[in-house]
Amino acid sequence: MGAKVLADGKTKFTILTTKPANPAAPTAAELNAGIQLADHVLTSDFVFGAIDSDKVAEKALGSSGNANAIGASNYQIGMTIWRKFLTAGGFDAADETGWAALKVKGATLWAYARQTDKVASAAWAATDEIYLGAEWTNDTPQRTDGTGFVKYRCPGEVQTGWPFIAAAA
Repeated sequence: MGAKVLADGKTKFTILTTKPANPAAPTAAELNAGIQLADHVLTSDFVFGAIDSDKVAEKALGSSGNANAIGASNYQIGMTIWRKFLTAGGFDAADETGWAALKVKGATLWAYARQTDKVASAAWAATDEIYLGAEWTNDTPQRTDGTGFVKYRCPGEVQTGWPFIAAAA
């Protein structure tokens, strides 16, 4: 009998700035070479997943009630990313690769997330389930309320999504 696993610390989130050879089946090597954001993104407002599909309301005259059909799939993406600073002062460019990718409005990026029994820090491996892969465009990062750590909300628009795919060898 299978066991339930707490989701805490189990979401690996990777973005790619270069299109993978097959976006619907990225390789573990492509994913491991990407920008690993699990430790750079705030959990409380992270959204990356499917949302309700479009509805097609074309019921027959003789039907009573709503008889919607499920139309095009829809996905959402948005996250708050912390800025990173050197202890001596100034930005830590080596630890801000995620910010560098997200700060330019209109960039086309590819995102992949895993949520399994593996910890978020575990490397991608062939056959890992990816709960969603997506091509997306980011919007201008938004300043937060100025409390807590320095951070920015980064909204985006998913252009294409691939739910429940696997990392290729």
